[in-house]
Amino acid sequence: MPDALAKRPDPRPGAPRTVVGMSAVLLPFDQHGEVDWASFEGLLGRTLDAGLIPAVNMDTGYVQLIGASARARVLEVAAAVCGASAFVAGAYLDDRPGDPLDLDGHARALDAVAARGGTPVVFPSHGLNGGSDDDWVAAHQELGRRTDRFIAFELGSMFVPHGRIYSLDAYEALLEVDACIGAKHSSLSRQAEWDRLAVRDRVRPEFLVLTGNDLAIDMICDGSDYLLGLSAFAPDAFAERDRRWTAGDPAFRELNDLLQYLGFYAFRAPVPAYRHDAAMVLHARGWITSDRTPPGAVRRVDPVAERAVLADILERLTAATR
Repeated sequence: MPDALAKRPDPRPGAPRTVVGMSAVLLPFDQHGEVDWASFEGLLGRTLDAGLIPAVNMDTGYVQLIGASARARVLEVAAAVCGASAFVAGAYLDDRPGDPLDLDGHARALDAVAARGGTPVVFPSHGLNGGSDDDWVAAHQELGRRTDRFIAFELGSMFVPHGRIYSLDAYEALLEVDACIGAKHSSLSRQAEWDRLAVRDRVRPEFLVLTGNDLAIDMICDGSDYLLGLSAFAPDAFAERDRRWTAGDPAFRELNDLLQYLGFYAFRAPVPAYRHDAAMVLHARGWITSDRTPPGAVRRVDPVAERAVLADILERLTAATR
C-alpha cells in the first residue's frame, strides 16, 4: 500500500498536519472533439509533481460520458504515468434507472482498477443507490470480501441524478468494513461532513473522510482530507496551500480564500458545468490544447465572459503562489 494512503495522521480538528490530497484529473479533449491523451498525461504528471494523488475516471474525467474503451485507456495511461506512485480511480458501472444492484459488475470494476495498481473508488450507480441504507452497507460489506481495499463514495444529486447521501447510521456501519479505507463525501454540506468526522474520530480514527465539498475546501482545518474536482484547476496551488497549512503558515488563509473564490464561481449552478470552467482554466494556463468538452457535457452559456472572470482569478492565484 502506498504510504500516502496508509494512515491519516493526527485526527484532532484544527491541528496543522500533513493533508492527504487527492486531485481529480480532467480528461481533456482536443479541437476535433477527441480525447487529448498527450495533454492528459501532462495533467497527471503535473498532479504528481505537485505532490497530490491523481484521481481518474471520476466525474471530472467525464466517466459517465465516455465509453468503456476510453475508461480502460484512462487506467492504462494513469498506471504508466504514475508508476509506483499512488493513484485512485472511479470503479464505474454503467447501469440504467430501475436496474437492480449488480454486485458482480461493481466487483469487476474494482478489480480493473486494482489490476492497474490503483485504489478503486466505488462509483455510485443506479442499482447501488436504489435500495435501502442497509442494502448500501451490505453491498460494501460484500465488496470488502472481494477486494483488498477501496474508497466509498457519497455523491449528492446536484452532481448526478442518481446521487445519494446516506444516513449517519449507515456511514458508521461502513466504517466497520476493513477493506474500506475511506469515503469521499460530496453533499456540499458542512454539517453532514462534521457529523461524519465525529463518527470517524470515535469509531475509526485512521479512516479517511475525503471532502468533496468544493464550496468548503477549508474542511481540512476540521479534520477532513480531500478528493476534489476543484483542485484539477490548479493542483500546484492546492499543494502550496496544503504546505502552508502543515507548516502553520498564516498565508494559508489568503491562498485558501482565493481557491475558495474559484470554487464558488466554478461550482455555481448548473454544477456539472464546472468541468467546462476547468477546461478553460487549464487551456489558459497552456496545459491543454483546447477547452472542448465531450458530447453531452454541460457547458457555460457565455464562454467569453466566463474566461474573463477566470483569467482574473488565475492572475490572483499566480501572484499569491509566487
